[in-house]
Amino acid sequence: MFCSCQKHEVRFSRQAVGRDATPPASQIVDEISSLSGRAPERAQRSASYRVPDVRRVVRNRLSPGRRPCGRREHFDMHIHRLVSVAIAAAALAWSATASAHEHATWFQGEDAGFPAPTGASDIVPEGSKLMRLFDGGCALTEGVAAGHDGYMYFSDITFTKFCPDPSGQYVQAGNIWRYDPASGDATVFRSPSGMSNGIKFARDGNMLAALGADYGGRMLIKTDMASGKSYVLSGTYAGKPYNALNDITIDEQGRIYYSDPRYLGHEPVFQPGFAVYRLDTDGSVDRIITNGGKTNGVLISPDQSTFYLVSNDNGWLGFMQLDETDQAPIVGLHLLQAYDLNADGTVSNRRVLVDYATHYPGQPCSGPDGLVADVDGNIYIAERCEHRPGIAVRDPDGNEIAFISTGEELPTNVGVGRGVERNVLYVTSGKSLYKIKLGKDGYELP
Repeated sequence: MFCSCQKHEVRFSRQAVGRDATPPASQIVDEISSLSGRAPERAQRSASYRVPDVRRVVRNRLSPGRRPCGRREHFDMHIHRLVSVAIAAAALAWSATASAHEHATWFQGEDAGFPAPTGASDIVPEGSKLMRLFDGGCALTEGVAAGHDGYMYFSDITFTKFCPDPSGQYVQAGNIWRYDPASGDATVFRSPSGMSNGIKFARDGNMLAALGADYGGRMLIKTDMASGKSYVLSGTYAGKPYNALNDITIDEQGRIYYSDPRYLGHEPVFQPGFAVYRLDTDGSVDRIITNGGKTNGVLISPDQSTFYLVSNDNGWLGFMQLDETDQAPIVGLHLLQAYDLNADGTVSNRRVLVDYATHYPGQPCSGPDGLVADVDGNIYIAERCEHRPGIAVRDPDGNEIAFISTGEELPTNVGVGRGVERNVLYVTSGKSLYKIKLGKDGYELP
């Protein structure tokens, strides 16, 4: 067998690999990442591959006829060093390319042209602005959430009054869109969605969706993201259908909380009022809040101590059915409320953090809507106030510390990205989806 005593040559290196030399990782990322069947930009950002597989790659990279001199154990020691270098270099390369790729070459959208954000620069860095990513909704985008697969998902509520088929004969029943942050492509994930509104992802990566009325399902469902199959988690309470589920939040024990107001739809209303419900891990359901007004956005603080609840009361159960000759309804409570969240999943000590009637006296305001938190517990809440629409950033006590204007559009909901996009806030408003870079990481279930 041929044995060369020259310095060992390795194909992925621009120089011979000796004891103190490091091969350029960019030339081995492709092959090592292929061990997982993923392209580098979709690969896990770690060197979590079996050492024998990496050893095989390194062995195959050695030039034929350039096997080092000496006994086999010397050759194996050399291979061992190369394996260690390959794993470390690949991990560093993925870290570097992930940051460069996902922040520089991922789809950035177009400047929405809204006024610049105001307030604390550590919340919204100077120069950050809302970028329009999608404007293909029918009537009202909602419920944006980050999937564990790297995509963003959001609801498209297709009001039957505005979203018939091209012939005008048939109605839709909602869509769920899937948005790819890398390419900027948006595709329909599910249609009909059962008039989905709020969307969240459980710790296991499966999708939870709150289905509303107006030919919707009026239930809480789970979708297995691996198989595509969906399951009803709760379809009734006390033997009666829900009004129209709206928003979802999940605590770190895996309990699911969801709101049940009613804003539109021809279906009869059977529940005695607007409420918040809790689905426990054993499948049991409890109605835990009945004094929260017309319940809408729900959120649990990162430290699991506070339950935030929005009341958005437009004064009507089916505002889309109002006739032009009808008198305008009397608007009810528009509130941001907080409760103590107890260890057993119950709540207590209700308090009002923001009353929008007194907070903006004399100003038109259609109230707050969806909300999320960052890791420090600050609240990002969609405020549908006609004189000042946008995302208000409030501290845990409700004091405004920053504001992200949405121009003249009334926003509906907010969500935060995952991974390298954990400091990106997504916003649904009108028929569109937007994003903006934050100075804080968003909070997601650990």
